[in-house]
Order: sequence, then structure tokens, then C-alpha cells
Amino acid sequence: MGTRYFLALFLILLVLGFEVQGTLPQQEETASPAVLTKVQESLLGYWNLAKAAAQKLYKKTYLPAMDEKIRDIYSKSTAAVTTYAGIFTDQVISLLKGEH
Repeated sequence: MGTRYFLALFLILLVLGFEVQGTLPQQEETASPAVLTKVQESLLGYWNLAKAAAQKLYKKTYLPAMDEKIRDIYSKSTAAVTTYAGIFTDQVISLLKGEH
């Protein structure tokens, strides 16, 4: 559910970025530094708002018990994969060497 909010937030920022870009007057390559500074400050403001909203959402939906369970499952599964990858590697090496 958190990724949905992040995706929606990203799309909103993308649309706002294109809106800001579309509202800029089309001038030559040498635009005035004041306009570029305003646009940069505006985009930075949008970014900071989005960052704050994402952090607030993360803190709101954070579940320590679930985090512990996910970490435990991850460590057990990586240990199992490492073990079976080692066994598979040994079997391939012995097959290539011709040992039975």
C-alpha cells in the first residue's frame, strides 16, 4: 500500500514538473538567472513537500513486529539459498571433474 502512495506522489510531482516547464516563457538558451532560480526553488519546494509527506506516511505505516518478521524470513531464506547454492556448485564441479 505504501508503494501506491509513493507512485501517486511521484506522478503528481512529474505532472507538476511538466506544468512548471510548460508555463515558462519560451526564450532563447540564455534565460535570465532569476527565472531559473525561481524554477529551481519551486521544484525544490515541491521536492521537500513530497519528501516530508513520504516520511510522514512511512512513520505512520511502520510496524516494528512486521519489520522483525521480514528480517527473520530474509535471513532464513538467504541462509537456505546459500546452502543449496553451495551444494549445487559442488555437484557441478564434481560432475565436470568426472568424480562420481
